[in-house]
Amino acid sequence: MQEGERVLVIERSVFESVGAFQGLSREVDRYLDRFFVADVPRFMPRDQAELNPSFKQLIPYVILRYERSVVSYVRGTQAGEKRLVGRRSIGIGGHINPIDDMPLFGADFRDAYFSAVQREVAEEVILDAKHEECIVALLNDDSTEVGRVHLGVVHIWDLNRPAVRKREQMMTQLEFLTLETLRARREELESWSQLCLDYLDSVETRVSHTATT
Repeated sequence: MQEGERVLVIERSVFESVGAFQGLSREVDRYLDRFFVADVPRFMPRDQAELNPSFKQLIPYVILRYERSVVSYVRGTQAGEKRLVGRRSIGIGGHINPIDDMPLFGADFRDAYFSAVQREVAEEVILDAKHEECIVALLNDDSTEVGRVHLGVVHIWDLNRPAVRKREQMMTQLEFLTLETLRARREELESWSQLCLDYLDSVETRVSHTATT
């Protein structure tokens, strides 16, 4: 955790007003239309947010998929979230921090959020492939200490070829693994990845080998 780091949060009461859930929800627009309106998202010191379940830190969780394989890695000792060190993950992304081009919270935050997601992925991996993107679910797991203060936004990036290299040092053992292999190694996965793995079979591949977008 960086000293003085500030992270994007929403109040838990906003989440509950839309409808709190455990696990995954496919009602993406219903939640994001409420989260991204004026004055709902805010930044607060991460050391406070990690200890205050009255707030949910909004975390993009990007799954890089090629056919029936997804990028998987193990969180190394330099991982920002120490409680997840040593766990295997299929999600790329992390906390959203304030930057110069973030809007004042008098306008819809959606465009700024998507720009932040692109930057988060670029900070962690080198992507030598084209992709199509879709937000497929919201993810909440209040059964764990980490999950109680975080809320995931699950993105799938369908790649036109399996060309991903790590950039972030905290990532180890980065590789494409099939869904069948991941299911066999389910106990190695962090809880968010387990929930996403159960869901992936129902999300059709959105891009062919010849995609040009």
